[in-house]
Amino acid sequence: MVQQRRLRAPKLGGGQASMMSSNINLVNTIIGAGTLAMPLAMSKFGVTLGVILIIWCGLTSAFGLYLQSRCSRYLDRGSSSFFALSQITYPNAAVVFDAAIAIKCFGVGVSYMIIIGDLMPAVAAAFGADQTGWDFLADRRFWITVFFVIFLIPLSFPKKLDSLKYTSLVALFSIGYLIILVVYHFIVDDHSDRGPIRLVTWEGPVAALSSLPVMIFAYTCHQNMFSIVNEIKDNSPGSLVGVIGSSIGSAASVYVLVAITGYLTFGNDIQGNIVGMYPQSLASTIAKAAIVFLVTFSVPLQVHPCRASIDAVLRWRPGRSSRTQNVYSPPGSGNQPLLPAGGGAAPSAALDSHGAPVVAMSELRFALITSGILILSYFTAINVSSLDRVLAYVGSTGSTAISFILPGLFYYKISDPESIHHQRLTKEDDDVEYSSSCSSGSGSGSGSGSGSVSDGDGDEEEGGTSGPSGAAGMGDSIVSLRSNTGSVGSRLARKLKLKKRKWRWDLEHLETGLLRKMALGLSVYGVVVMVVCLGMNVVLGHGGH
Repeated sequence: MVQQRRLRAPKLGGGQASMMSSNINLVNTIIGAGTLAMPLAMSKFGVTLGVILIIWCGLTSAFGLYLQSRCSRYLDRGSSSFFALSQITYPNAAVVFDAAIAIKCFGVGVSYMIIIGDLMPAVAAAFGADQTGWDFLADRRFWITVFFVIFLIPLSFPKKLDSLKYTSLVALFSIGYLIILVVYHFIVDDHSDRGPIRLVTWEGPVAALSSLPVMIFAYTCHQNMFSIVNEIKDNSPGSLVGVIGSSIGSAASVYVLVAITGYLTFGNDIQGNIVGMYPQSLASTIAKAAIVFLVTFSVPLQVHPCRASIDAVLRWRPGRSSRTQNVYSPPGSGNQPLLPAGGGAAPSAALDSHGAPVVAMSELRFALITSGILILSYFTAINVSSLDRVLAYVGSTGSTAISFILPGLFYYKISDPESIHHQRLTKEDDDVEYSSSCSSGSGSGSGSGSGSVSDGDGDEEEGGTSGPSGAAGMGDSIVSLRSNTGSVGSRLARKLKLKKRKWRWDLEHLETGLLRKMALGLSVYGVVVMVVCLGMNVVLGHGGH
């Protein structure tokens, strides 16, 4: 039986993505509009506390990503998703995840439209629009309307977005050019007329807590982490920790660099969109145009998951999942499906971005939800001109839920020692370790076993008065004793092995009990941040901008 478990068929699923491609995709997801508002957020905290908080937000976001990678071990290879986790932990929590995704994607789409309105008047002025006498060319609402009608509506209605999958290179170019522009102006510009600088002090608790969600939002990529886990070829703990560490580390380096150089260039006079503050020049015009191009083609990428999440929320009913009760488990995994598969989704059934079987959406429903998202986004972007304010609200709600609350709660629940899923995973690990120990000590083990049986036979013959039942009882006792001894030895070996593995860079030395406490702490931290920061923005933050 041990050999059968050890040599069971490998799990199907997964992909062929390399660590490099996974790292690039995750970095592209992380670094975005939050970079433009990072200098303003630092102005509220001061340079010292601002750097500390940028690093802290990166560490907490990385821990959330790590918890997601740990949760994926309880699911079949290639089927990891928030939806699948919710079905075996909190069956009704799928609607919470869908609501958080909808809020975040809606907010990101609005922030992109605000960026278009902020940058396009300056781009048009660089081409001589201010000399035409047409004042509407300098109106942000005009450009938002133009891009909304010409680009955003046509690009948001197609059901497939394959034509937009090559924008990653444009994103890297735009962000890279932005970094060069900010650092260049910091080195070249005259800083004599800049505003005051806060190196150690901060503006105050209200302003600081109102800007903290901007930093949290800047690291939010957790909605794509399970896709990375499913598609990466090497999903070992070291590989996943490497992807998480390099991605978060790269983003943190960019944020610290842009925040410090941008803030020191303008001081406390910094605004929410740093690119819009640079004077007219060819370099700044190229940067603004590149960012406008980037965010224009990124809005449909936010509408797509927002539409799917809103549809799932509208379909949700208490007592059942928002899409279906069945989640497909790849055949040949060697395990019973984690979820009941009554009728069983067909192996070829399409899965959405959450890992759930797709429920067909009627054309009318598709058009109504898409139109609702676009119209609400348009009027919000028209009436709200503060980019950092939008990022603050999105960071307070959707980002905290996706980054901290859900990963912590899911891992805390699924790793419960009483959970059947945790017991099964632990048993599989024990089987692998026991099989390895049996293989390494098969020679000596078989020899001692033979001697023991021989001794047992001799005792049986010598004590003939025991009879057959006594011999059977003695044999059972010996087998039980050997089994218990082997079990104790296996446990001691595991404990010694854990001690030897301390401070491994892939974090495999961390025990489940400690991780569960840290996961619960992350969820509590997320709830506190959501309540406090959202309250600051709603009640006290209106006069800040």
